[in-house]
Amino acid sequence: MTKDLFNLLNSPFFVGFDRMHNRLHEFNNTMTRTQSYPPYNIRREEDLYVVELAVAGFSEDDIDIEIEGDVLKIVGSIGDNKDDSPYLHRGIANRGFTRTFNLSETIEVKNASLINGMLKVFLEDIVPENKKPRKVGINKKEETKGEPQILNG
Repeated sequence: MTKDLFNLLNSPFFVGFDRMHNRLHEFNNTMTRTQSYPPYNIRREEDLYVVELAVAGFSEDDIDIEIEGDVLKIVGSIGDNKDDSPYLHRGIANRGFTRTFNLSETIEVKNASLINGMLKVFLEDIVPENKKPRKVGINKKEETKGEPQILNG
């Protein structure tokens, strides 16, 4: 990340974005060593995200899905299926993989399915009440308790 962007994120216009800066830095480091296997899609449907991985040849027992902090980790491992038969061409990958996805603090992993070689992990964006938009009233008294008042109407 450039020094100018770092200075911008630490300016008075972006309060509390230092965590975002750290996550972007981690993301940049991850992207430099990312592999392309297995291929994946990420779809968004309103407040639902679907991560799809093409995992032909893997069964439910070969795949582990873990959530550690704000990181979704998907690991595929195929047992020792040594096939000594001669191949004229071997284009189907027969190797394990690890894919990680950094998640927002409001993303919750709901469930996963494996159908026809496509692993789908369903994520939901759950915004807590205190993060939803609200109006803050202005107290007309000189002394305030420092608690926001929510205006209805």
